[in-house]
Amino acid sequence: MPILDSKGRLFGKINLLDLGAGLVILLVIIGIFIYPGTSGSVAQVGTKTLPIEVDLVVRGLNVRDPEQLFKQGFNKGGKTNVIIRNQPHGEIGIKSIQELPRTITVPQPDGSVKELPDPRANNFSRDFLLTLEGKAQVTNGGPVLGNSKVKIGMPFELEGFNYNFNASVIDIRLNNK
Repeated sequence: MPILDSKGRLFGKINLLDLGAGLVILLVIIGIFIYPGTSGSVAQVGTKTLPIEVDLVVRGLNVRDPEQLFKQGFNKGGKTNVIIRNQPHGEIGIKSIQELPRTITVPQPDGSVKELPDPRANNFSRDFLLTLEGKAQVTNGGPVLGNSKVKIGMPFELEGFNYNFNASVIDIRLNNK
């Protein structure tokens, strides 16, 4: 009995192409389950986790009643969902919320400039200063929330039960305690 017959079968029973395909499948399974390689993202290598505070400014948020917004979950001590660069980070704590006064600069007769309350009738546009607190991984490139580096000037999207708006990072503080 020959080892390979005229139809390409080994000992007349097993096709060489089927044997090759079976070996490839077996090697792939071994590669996936037995040798999975390194786990985790590159940003987690050689990092430490520290508490972080991120100050955000919200300009021109159109809301009829800010007090109603604060009563329904968006309040000091609460949590909000954060989306950074279209990547959901998850919930992060709200440390403080401060409504900023709307002002305009008015030149005075003596040449100086005063900042006075804005008398215009747009009562629905509000500005806020928010401080969020959470845990960040600190790398050589800066703090990382989720899988995104946090830098001054980048937008955060805040989302909750009855709100979804953008804010800009204006300050980052790491607590090295």
